[in-house]
Amino acid sequence: MSGPAMGRAAALALLAAVWGSAVLRAGEPRPLPPEALLAGAASVADASPAAYRQPVASLDGPQLREFALGASHVDAKWVNYWFQAGEWGSGPTFNADACAACHLRNGRGAPVAAGEGPHSLIVRLSMPGSDDRGAPRPHPDYGDQLQTRGVPGVVPAEGSVALAWEELPAVRFEDGESVALRRPVVALRGLEFGPLGGQVLTSPRVAPPLVGLGLLDAVPDNVLLALAQDPPDPAMGGHPNRAWDYATGAPSLGRFGHKANVANLRQQVAAAFHGDIGVSSDYFPEQNCPPVQKQCREFMPAGRPELGKVRWAAVEFHLRAAAVPARRGVDDPAVVRGEALFAQARCNGCHVPELRTGEVAGLPGLSNQVIRPYTDLLLHDLGEGLADGRPDFAASGREWRTAPLWGIGLSATVNGQATYLHDGRARTLAEAILWHGGQAQPSRDAFVALPRQDREALLRFLGSL
Repeated sequence: MSGPAMGRAAALALLAAVWGSAVLRAGEPRPLPPEALLAGAASVADASPAAYRQPVASLDGPQLREFALGASHVDAKWVNYWFQAGEWGSGPTFNADACAACHLRNGRGAPVAAGEGPHSLIVRLSMPGSDDRGAPRPHPDYGDQLQTRGVPGVVPAEGSVALAWEELPAVRFEDGESVALRRPVVALRGLEFGPLGGQVLTSPRVAPPLVGLGLLDAVPDNVLLALAQDPPDPAMGGHPNRAWDYATGAPSLGRFGHKANVANLRQQVAAAFHGDIGVSSDYFPEQNCPPVQKQCREFMPAGRPELGKVRWAAVEFHLRAAAVPARRGVDDPAVVRGEALFAQARCNGCHVPELRTGEVAGLPGLSNQVIRPYTDLLLHDLGEGLADGRPDFAASGREWRTAPLWGIGLSATVNGQATYLHDGRARTLAEAILWHGGQAQPSRDAFVALPRQDREALLRFLGSL
């Protein structure tokens, strides 16, 4: 075996040690039909619980070791004190102690864990208006996200989140089938620093899946701007968000987050560490401690910054170089029929099937690929039913980024459950479709008008992604 081949084999063995032997099976070459390759050369034939955590095939030995290192940091538990077992630097207030606490196996979060309270659900906060960068204006006493955990006995949590569900009348189809809908009712309890006040804007969110982020980051801005200027379906046209880019110190096209309020993958990693785990970085050097929170402000940080460049780069590389699971059942007649119905219902006006990436230095498997993420990464008005009333840069309170659909059929396999939309209200893909309004109302109505066999075919198509 040659030197490079031995290096790759050793790196694959390291990956197997990180999360089991699935990566070795996934790394074996398997013939795939072209229509199954959602991410071109960055596709992988894996439908196991580790499907979102496989490396693109083009990685060499050192890159695979970096990929595995990043995976270990995604899974690592962060702690408040140096003498505890884990990575020192969490807090003083935070929502989770690990990336994997919300993104199990790089998957999507759930609003409620079985038999427990809110799991990966967080609540964004802001006041009317925007700051000098155009971002939502944070609450003066609680910041931009309610922190539900603190350092026991030293720094109090800001409060807790109580989640209930309001059951709505079922949507009934002409053939007699019905689908029940629900929406979250969130109450903030035990607020440590006084009432929020009547003007506060809130938005509950669950963690989105970490699928194909490197490929989405590699789509050139001009591709997305062209879609905004000349949309495939004019009635479904969207517009880009303009988020603050901490690397350039200027607004940039947003592409990550439920409202496309983050400019690039590197910043997304830093923002999640800061907002969710309370870990500072060069982009976010200060702790989540508004002036009134004295205990928080006096708590000793682990360092300045706490997220070192090596760890930050490893997590970023892991997410950038993760492959996208290939489609399954592409020859199934129901799936083929469902894909045609998806287009007929004009779902592809926002969930654009095809994009192309640009050049990615050192990653030929991501470079110049035709990918099928089923998103335009643009903002669209989805109506009052999904509105949170909370603007975010150029996104209104009714607008959301088109969620990518690749990998969505493996949600339950990866996470053991599957809920959809920004707050996890939809328990099935049918429920998710039925919540669409605004610009997507015609597609929702077209789905409702389909006979049962065609509805099932469209859902089979989504399940193949």
